[in-house]
Amino acid sequence: MVIEWGLCEREFVRIVSRDEKRVESIIARALERLKLFDQIKVSDKNVSFVVENYYEVIKELLVAYLLRDGLKSSNHQCLISYFYKKNQEYEKQVLLISQMSFFRNRLNYYGESIPQGFYDNNKEEFNKITKLILKILKKEVKNGK
Repeated sequence: MVIEWGLCEREFVRIVSRDEKRVESIIARALERLKLFDQIKVSDKNVSFVVENYYEVIKELLVAYLLRDGLKSSNHQCLISYFYKKNQEYEKQVLLISQMSFFRNRLNYYGESIPQGFYDNNKEEFNKITKLILKILKKEVKNGK
C-alpha cells in the first residue's frame, strides 16, 4: 500500500533548492552500490541483505527524483508515493518497491529475514525498476527539468 500523497505533502515533504550536482552525485553513489553487491552470489544467508541493498539503490534514485523536482522527503514511503503520483502507469513497479520497503523495515526493525523466494521471483524486476528510474531521470534532464 502506498501512502497518500496529500499526507506526504502536509507532513513529510518540503521544497528545497534544485541541485543538479547533488542529484548526479546521488545517482552515482546508487550505481556504485549496485555494482558492489550485484556481483555477490546470493544464498539463504545473505539474500536479506541483497534485497535490502536493491531497495537502497531504488530509494536513493527516488531521492534524486524528488530533488530534481525541488523536493525532499523525510519519509521513504513518500518517495514511492511521489514516483507513483507522477508515473501511474508503473503501478506494478510501485507495488513491488513498497513490498521491498516492507521487507527492509521488517529486517531492520524486527530482525526478520527476507524470503529467498521473494528475491528469486523478483530479481529481474529489481533491475528493471532501477533502469526505469534512471531512464526517467535522464529523460527529464533532456527535457530541461
